[in-house]
Amino acid sequence: MRRAWGQAWLFILPAFVFLLAFTHIPVVQTLIDSFWSTAKGRRPARFVGLENYAHMMADPIFAKAMINSAIYGAITIPASVGLSLVMALFVHRRFRGVGLMRVAFFTPTVLPLIAVANIWLFFYAPGFGLIAQLRDLVGLAPVNLVGQPATALYAVAAVTVWKEAGFFMIFYLAALQTIPEPLREAAAIEGCRPWTFFRRVTWPLIMPTTLFVSVNAVIGAFRLVDHVYVMTRGGPDNASQLLLYYIYEVGFRFWDTAYASALTMVLVAILTVVGIGQFFAADRKVHYK
Repeated sequence: MRRAWGQAWLFILPAFVFLLAFTHIPVVQTLIDSFWSTAKGRRPARFVGLENYAHMMADPIFAKAMINSAIYGAITIPASVGLSLVMALFVHRRFRGVGLMRVAFFTPTVLPLIAVANIWLFFYAPGFGLIAQLRDLVGLAPVNLVGQPATALYAVAAVTVWKEAGFFMIFYLAALQTIPEPLREAAAIEGCRPWTFFRRVTWPLIMPTTLFVSVNAVIGAFRLVDHVYVMTRGGPDNASQLLLYYIYEVGFRFWDTAYASALTMVLVAILTVVGIGQFFAADRKVHYK
């Protein structure tokens, strides 16, 4: 028994060390740094207590980033999860070219984030971009979707949904393929309608996948930096400023690492609370085999 436990810990040890070194220890160090000032030149860091957090509460850009992140998450999370489920249901059927259709849906996922952002910048380009050409066909005036505050955030959100839906589709497709075929046959014999079968059988059986996908969608909604950096730089007038990109700006552009640490702890707290809330809210609806 002791030998078996020893072997088990040896297998776990590499992942445990990696997780400890690159996740838990940095989180603890970031928490400690958030209570200190930023060392500059010969001036060492000094303990400031909750001063960074007090400054955060009075920071209008932080408030704007929080609002934008909430709007962005409210758009991208349900849209990417819902679209991925629809795509999975579509390609789960048997028809000619289904393999090509699956590849087409999944292709945006394997593209580099910077490449995706540049592709969509071309789509959004006023005057000659794809969207401008489509608007011109129906007689609409050109519009700069990433260059005006009213639409910049939604333009970035659309790119994220397009990028992540194909990734989540793979998990839903795998879950759909685990549903026993006799259930479908019995439902067809009983005259069960497709919507009723989906609501009564398919949806409950894929709830574990839905929970997994939704948690990853929340994490993805709060970790976006690449698209914002390439497409808008948080502008115009902070209209597309998101929390993680603001942390990046504070830490690496303004070099205020202490304040960036405090912002990071707020982000970690948000993700922790939302993640735990998702598990508690969905636990009664998840049926594990």
